[in-house]
Formats: sequence, C-alpha cells, structure tokens
Amino acid sequence: MTLRLDALSVGYRRHTVLTGLSAVAGRGELTILLGPNGVGKSTMIRALAGLQPPLSGGMSLDGADLTRLSTTERARRIAVVLTERVSPGLLTGRELVSFGRHPHTGFTGALGQRDRDVVAWALDVVDATHLADRDLSEVSDGERQRLLTARALAQEPDLLLLDEPSAFLDAPSRVALMGLLRRLATERDLAIVVSTHEVELALRLADTAWLIDAHGTLHTGTPQQLVSDGTVSAVFDTEQLRFDPVSGTFEPRERLPA
Repeated sequence: MTLRLDALSVGYRRHTVLTGLSAVAGRGELTILLGPNGVGKSTMIRALAGLQPPLSGGMSLDGADLTRLSTTERARRIAVVLTERVSPGLLTGRELVSFGRHPHTGFTGALGQRDRDVVAWALDVVDATHLADRDLSEVSDGERQRLLTARALAQEPDLLLLDEPSAFLDAPSRVALMGLLRRLATERDLAIVVSTHEVELALRLADTAWLIDAHGTLHTGTPQQLVSDGTVSAVFDTEQLRFDPVSGTFEPRERLPA
C-alpha cells in the first residue's frame, strides 16, 4: 500500500498554501514531515485526512483516489491524530479508544466481540492497557497521547496521519512516542506520516523524509540523503545554529564567552 501525492495543491478557497506537492509514503515505513513553523504542514495533513478539500492535483491510497472515497470508507482506511488538546469529559481510556471502532460498527454503534478484541489489542500495542479503566482527567499528556494513538489504531487503518503528536509531551515521552510509531509502521505494515518539530529525533528514526522549505518546495528522500545533500542545513540553519551532518545534531556556530 502506498500513499501518493501528484502535483497536489492545498490551502483555502482564496489562498493557496502549498502547491506542486509530489511524494510517496510506503507501507511499513515511518515518513516524517518537516519544515519551518507556518509553512503549511498542518494544512497538508488536514487535506490528506479529508478534513479540507485539495485545491488541485491528486492524492491516492493504494491507487484509490482519496477525494472519491465515501466518508465511511475514508474513516476505515485513514486515521488521524491532530495536535489539538482533547476535552475528554468523563470518559475512561477504554471508552476513548472504542470510538475508533465506530466506522466498523454500523448504525447502532454497538461493539461486538471482535470490536472489543481490537480495542484491547490497540491498548496493548501502545502499552496503555493499564490506562483502560482510568478517567482521562487523571492521565498525563503522554498517556493521553498514547490513548489517542490507540484510538486511531482501533480503526484498523491503512494510513495513519499524526500532526505534531509530541507538542505537549516532555522529552522522554517524545522519544517513546517516536519509537512507538517506528515500531508500529514496521510490525503492523502501516504507512505512517507524522508532522513534527523533533528534527534530530525524527531524522534518526524515519525511513523517509518530506521536507518543506521556506519557499514551499517539497524535498523528499531518505533522511541520510537530505542530510548529505545539504537540504536539512539549508532549511534549518540559522545565524546562531547549524546542523552538523556528522553528529546529526544542531550546534552553536560559535561558543559564546562565559
């Protein structure tokens, strides 16, 4: 299964944010979407998720035109985790994850045994079984992010999209989440596209990188390719910091005196 973008343009009715986007994200791979703040990464994710229509061009999943999928078919094939904080109300972890089964349960929304089994599997695979009976108001941001990822997995999608999933997480939780996404892509044979500001971490873990520069041009390749050809440095270097391709980290251009 492959997500393919062909000369895709995204934005709003009177404002094009990104244009000429052509890229591929494969099954079993973690694809990272990088770029400066405000460049249009979230708009791109929302278009891929069907939350806003593309302006022109094509986007397909395993050859199927995403714009022609019914709402139900899209919900079965594509799951998305957005960056907005969730107001959980009085839900438990299991109840939140169970929402992921709604595309499969029909009009009544009643969960059958297989649905309950999938929910249990999704909780287990993100190491959140111990949160199943906890009220969401009592869990940490990192734990809630795992539950939201489990909800998306409970949809049994072909494609998982995440927009800044580590936005509210501490450093250990960010590392754990990216490692989890890499493992899920491989073990579950999923195509995963994650927009992130965790440049160093993402470049170490991803199979493929989509990098949008300040001019809106999309560069694609393996992280190693985009590092070695200078693309990462061209996009992210500042007057104070530079990306060192050897260490894979950002370093000060010069040390300030003590």
